[in-house]
Amino acid sequence: MCFGVAVAPSLQAADAPAVLAPVVVTTSRTEALLKDVPASASVVDGETMRDMRPQINLSESLGAVPGLQIQNRQNYAQDLQISIRGFGARSTFGIRGLRVYVDGIPATLPDGQGQTSNIDISSADRVEILRGPFSALYGNSSGGVMQVFTQDGKGPPTLGASFSAGSYGTWRYGLKATGEVGTAGRAGQFDYVLDVNRMTTEGYRDHSAARKNLANARLGWRLDDDSTLTMTLNSVDLTAQDPLGLTRGQFDTSPGSAALAQQYNTRKTVSQTQGGLLYERRIDADNDFRAMLYYGSRSTTQYQSIPPAAQLNPTQAGGVIDLDRDYGGADVRWTHRRTMGGRPVVLIAGLAYDSLAERRKGYNNFTGTGAQQVVGVMGALRRDEDNTVSNLDPYVQASWQFLDKWTLEGGLRYSTIRFKSDDNYIVGVNGNDSGSTRFRKALPVASLRYAATDTLNLYATAGRGFETPTLNELSYRPDQTPGLNFALQPATNTTVEVGAKSTVAGGLLTAALFRTTTDDEIVTASNNNGRATFQNAGRTRRQGVELGWDGYFYDQWRAQVAYTWLDAQYRDTVCAVAPCATPAITSGARMPGVARQSAFASVGWVPPKGFRATVEGRYLSKVFVDDRNTDASPSYMVAALAAGYVTSAGPWRLNLSARVDNLFDRRYAGSVIVNESNGRYFEPAPGRNWMVGGGATYTF
Repeated sequence: MCFGVAVAPSLQAADAPAVLAPVVVTTSRTEALLKDVPASASVVDGETMRDMRPQINLSESLGAVPGLQIQNRQNYAQDLQISIRGFGARSTFGIRGLRVYVDGIPATLPDGQGQTSNIDISSADRVEILRGPFSALYGNSSGGVMQVFTQDGKGPPTLGASFSAGSYGTWRYGLKATGEVGTAGRAGQFDYVLDVNRMTTEGYRDHSAARKNLANARLGWRLDDDSTLTMTLNSVDLTAQDPLGLTRGQFDTSPGSAALAQQYNTRKTVSQTQGGLLYERRIDADNDFRAMLYYGSRSTTQYQSIPPAAQLNPTQAGGVIDLDRDYGGADVRWTHRRTMGGRPVVLIAGLAYDSLAERRKGYNNFTGTGAQQVVGVMGALRRDEDNTVSNLDPYVQASWQFLDKWTLEGGLRYSTIRFKSDDNYIVGVNGNDSGSTRFRKALPVASLRYAATDTLNLYATAGRGFETPTLNELSYRPDQTPGLNFALQPATNTTVEVGAKSTVAGGLLTAALFRTTTDDEIVTASNNNGRATFQNAGRTRRQGVELGWDGYFYDQWRAQVAYTWLDAQYRDTVCAVAPCATPAITSGARMPGVARQSAFASVGWVPPKGFRATVEGRYLSKVFVDDRNTDASPSYMVAALAAGYVTSAGPWRLNLSARVDNLFDRRYAGSVIVNESNGRYFEPAPGRNWMVGGGATYTF
């Protein structure tokens, strides 16, 4: 699926409310207004993401999306914690269980592991979040889909600069150039967006400093009247200290501490560059062709806090991870429009291919012994393997308006995922862990929409998805014998959803009721001496309600409201490694990392020019930290206040803003590390903190 959006407010008479321009969505790759889409979808435009915000993390601006739980770990070494309807909540690092795309290029690798470090908010046009059954049309690990699109450069040439400064020595500054050459819509037209940013912070906690350099570019050419070519380029360089999680006692008494992280100098470096080409051609009035190619490379080195004594185990992989990854792929698609029974039909057929080649090494995180022992450095080699993952997914989709008020949509994706590992470190009892496996699944989706009135749509949808283990999860067997964990199978889920969308009081009101049942949920089986193993946990159930409203209710006053109730629980009792004296999971236990209730509300005066101000509030209920539900981070409610001023003079446009988050200085855990084997579950959020920022743009 891909989406398009236009959301700038229209100017009205003095007291008439501004209105959000219609949001156009191409769900199931068929064009429709957002209110006409038979799925739970949300769009956050780039201007909203930048307005009176630091422009560093997606968590700043996506709180108004129902069903999305996005938490800032205050740890740039481990990425944001993101889940959609509970999918992805178990991830202890990176993004898991949902698909992330940046300008059509997967930020989620074929095995399902993803990241968001290369997302550039400064040049983003919009972020789109898809929830529910239609996510399965993206294949593996699609409990939900998040897509980020860079703005195009159409319009007169502009040059801009922006900055923000905030608490804990946090700085961000950047430059952006946009524009077009030639006549719009005619052959030879060229448009461009070039953006660079640098962020540095000392961090809220001890040992949490970070530096990130980010560059993003989008270049577009109109080759002729019927075809366009778009090139995207993106590069990120990140260096971050890792403050680790805290135990309950540490969280309660000294939330800013990071003693263990300082002892081992835990840290992470990332360097990634990727590029993509998108060719689109209108064949004739009834046929379109689209082809996308991409390639990238990513290098990661991470120093962990595994004690040297644990690394004496000959099967231990060490406390330093060294990864080099090359990834690439293609997606080709044909769209055909015709009629059936005198009614319009849109047919789509496509093929997606993605590949990953990984060179993984592990090293001790110490050198020497006794008094000469030094930790937090790269020591002896303990792991050396070459891994490959690929998927080949044909898909077909269709949309048929068979009556004036009724529309039927459906699709099928057949996903094949291949894993292969070649072990190059075979020393003593550390045997040959080489192996390969393959998973296949057909993923059907269907929906029915009824246009009850011009302003009210009702829909029902159902689909089936699956989630394969990642390379990390397949690496080791629970019984410690050599080889990949072939007993670990993909989790499969079935989702049904009913919903309604209506234009109410100048905004769009959305409501959805859903239920997802999963078989063979993937969970931790053991986590000893730094080596984690995984198993299937039987059945789980996720069911809930999502509500949202966004609009202008009076003049330039805009409000956003979102509420989610989510009941996510295990339905089977599961042992870890036999014998099972104490079950790892008990039937009826809540799934960790998932809040049962979340709510967001904001109201602000946001005219296109002049003084602007907004106030926000966010609530999250308690979150269990492990499968046994032995502890939980407490519920919390926090508020934020922001103000700014926008003006223009001739070719210049200027803006200034200030913001205070956690206005009432609440103490709470911003996120949790699920099933952390040493009890270091809690990642504390900062107290009251501030930001000031500004920008200037010159139009030539």
